[in-house]
Amino acid sequence: MNLNEPLNAHRVGTAVGNYRWTICAMLFFATTVNYLDRQVLSLLAPQLSTQFGWSNTDYANIAAVFQFVYAISMLFAGRFVDKIGTKAAYVVAIAIWSTGAILHAFSVPMGEGIAALSGAIGLAVIPVSIAGFMLSRAVLAVGEAGNFPIAIKATAEYFPKKERSLATGIFNSGANVGAILAPICVPLIAGMWGWEAAFMVIGMLGFVWVAVWAMVYEKPEQQKRLSAAELAYIRSDQTVQPFTPEPAGATPKKVSWFKLLTYRQTWAFAFGKFMTDGVWWFFLFWLPTYLSAQYGMKGADIVMPLAVLYSMTMVGSIGGGWFPSYFMARGDAPYDGRMKAMLVIALFPLVVLLAQPFGYLSFWVPVLLIGVGASAHQAWSCNIFTTVSDMFPQKTVASVVGIGGMAGGLGGVVMTKIGGWVFDYYKSINDIHTGYMIMFAICALAYLVAWSVMKALVPRHKEITDL
Repeated sequence: MNLNEPLNAHRVGTAVGNYRWTICAMLFFATTVNYLDRQVLSLLAPQLSTQFGWSNTDYANIAAVFQFVYAISMLFAGRFVDKIGTKAAYVVAIAIWSTGAILHAFSVPMGEGIAALSGAIGLAVIPVSIAGFMLSRAVLAVGEAGNFPIAIKATAEYFPKKERSLATGIFNSGANVGAILAPICVPLIAGMWGWEAAFMVIGMLGFVWVAVWAMVYEKPEQQKRLSAAELAYIRSDQTVQPFTPEPAGATPKKVSWFKLLTYRQTWAFAFGKFMTDGVWWFFLFWLPTYLSAQYGMKGADIVMPLAVLYSMTMVGSIGGGWFPSYFMARGDAPYDGRMKAMLVIALFPLVVLLAQPFGYLSFWVPVLLIGVGASAHQAWSCNIFTTVSDMFPQKTVASVVGIGGMAGGLGGVVMTKIGGWVFDYYKSINDIHTGYMIMFAICALAYLVAWSVMKALVPRHKEITDL
């Protein structure tokens, strides 16, 4: 069978097979675990802040360590994934991040050791609890940085272009499921066994996933569970570097970061991530604190609002993954259809501007409006990720995603630090309401700015064929 020949409509509709969706399900569960692990701290933040005397800036610094290490690790994660392959990279990544998640339970003893070492060598001593949590967050970040480069690469390996944004939307919705499950599970576990147990129990889930992944994943060309018809369908719309099996023992040609940075497509993706990832980080890390500061909600009180909000984002993720197909069905190329969809999606976060002005009516008003904005982010996210596989050959996908992920992580650091400063300042003058209004305005406008610059850098679909 010639894998470079597209299948005809009859064959695609009859006996293609669906093993690729099993892989998508595994990516979904990995992303669910990913967000469960990173959400534990934000849900326990009000309790831990009271117990250890953290200010908003202290909490922002702990969160910023995660984001900064995540950003730097994303750059190397992409190259690491392209070098060792999808299967092995996921095993390594989840083993690291699950270990980091469990380490949070030992943050105070670790912090004591860090403080003692800092004092012994004459450095400024970071408060014990802050130091320990910073170290735990750093380890968690190193592992979690691998999730999206690996998942996007697996999607490029197992799906034709016309299905990639939908597959990305489905696995990306695991972030929302994780965010829904976390406020249900974390307070319950912490209430029964203490906050340390919450980190340990959630952290163990990753090791369970790894065992299943090792059994079900192989490259498509080596996957015995994949039919020849489904493999041909996966390759049917591949126009950049048609599939040819590599000779045994051949070493793939390396493409340097500097080479990738010479393309406008790389910069468009990176800028889009820088401008918008911080919005998601803000929602993820600050929403429990927002509900506590504005409405006095703590513990079990925030479970229902967060569950509703993140349930909304599942619709955004899957619907956003489907949306470009509306334009593709009318003749647009995949990239062009995605950009049209992303422009529409970029308008929805503007409703977040109304969260504070109308928040006096009920806490449900900002929850639902922020839910629309967060849903739009997830719709945006599954599309911006897929623009990489639209334009770059498979062997560089993870590396480009890593570059953009680093930019997004740095954007998250900026957003988190700004949030900490803004909230502490306005809290000091007894006007926290204005502080949140400023941050929500930044979140609302970020997507239109990002889309405008991306469109200016890459006005039309152009695939890269010289790598």
